[in-house]
Amino acid sequence: MKQDAFVARHQAEWDAFERWLDARAASPRRARRRRGEWDGLADEDVPSHYRRLCQQQALARRRGYSPQVTARLQALMQRGHNVLYRPAPTPWRHALRFLLADFPRLVRAQRGCLWASLALFGLPLLLMFVLIQQWPELAYGVMSPQQLAQVEDMYDPARLAARMTRESQTDMQMFGYYIWNNVSIGFRTFASGLLAGVGTIFVLIFNGLFIGTVAGHLQAIGHGGPFWRFVVGHSAPELTAIVIAGAGGLRLGLALVAPGQLRRIDALVRAGRDGGRLCVGILAMLVFAAFVEAFWSSTVAMPDPIRFGVGGGLWLLTGLWLWRGGRGAADAR
Repeated sequence: MKQDAFVARHQAEWDAFERWLDARAASPRRARRRRGEWDGLADEDVPSHYRRLCQQQALARRRGYSPQVTARLQALMQRGHNVLYRPAPTPWRHALRFLLADFPRLVRAQRGCLWASLALFGLPLLLMFVLIQQWPELAYGVMSPQQLAQVEDMYDPARLAARMTRESQTDMQMFGYYIWNNVSIGFRTFASGLLAGVGTIFVLIFNGLFIGTVAGHLQAIGHGGPFWRFVVGHSAPELTAIVIAGAGGLRLGLALVAPGQLRRIDALVRAGRDGGRLCVGILAMLVFAAFVEAFWSSTVAMPDPIRFGVGGGLWLLTGLWLWRGGRGAADAR
């Protein structure tokens, strides 16, 4: 076969392979597309294309084709080899990339449900806190007298130092308890979305009312100082994780109630897949919140400027992480 006929037969295949390599080099995430978006060359097609390219390069050399043709095929072979046979990223790199980039992008992709979840959780919390400052008896409509008495005892300024002074073994025990408690709340918030979203709505409103009642009651009776000093450190990752779990639950509910152009089962599978990835990030946030709560929030001797400075810094970092994490070409829409 003459060179011109050989090049004409295989030129389109070489161009498609080169475009795939260019896309992979520019942004690995953008190269992971459905079949057909790169002239029909999907990731699963690349090994067979690479093998044919090797055969074509050997034929070109044996037949004495021009250096331009053989050099181009050699360059494509080398680039393809570097992509196909490079070492796989270590697991910790996968985890770090997910937490720093993939998870924030996934959270932002749920922006509609995220705002709804924030409203369902935050508005009852703020409303209950404000109302109790005017009408303290409202707290007894949400919590029993025994529950309120227990909360008052926990944050009594006269007894707080004794209650918060504990050994390192107790800190580890509380760390485990906080993980179990936080994760159970986050899981209920997300999984109850399977009840057509009604379960998630109820859990968000209930938790907002409950937390608002606790904070409002303690503030009204003069125990607000110890309460705010304790919660300021871990509130950013913990409360934000609950809101994100609520967004995932609302997404599940929407998949059942309003699947759009998809079949209901397909919409539910897609929402569940995204929700499962959200839960991984939520778990990391709640474990971090439990660590801060067990080993930092309970430290009595910490000066208030440092305590509130760290708490404010965590709110700022959490917001910046979710807002800016993973932004770039792969985040463009």
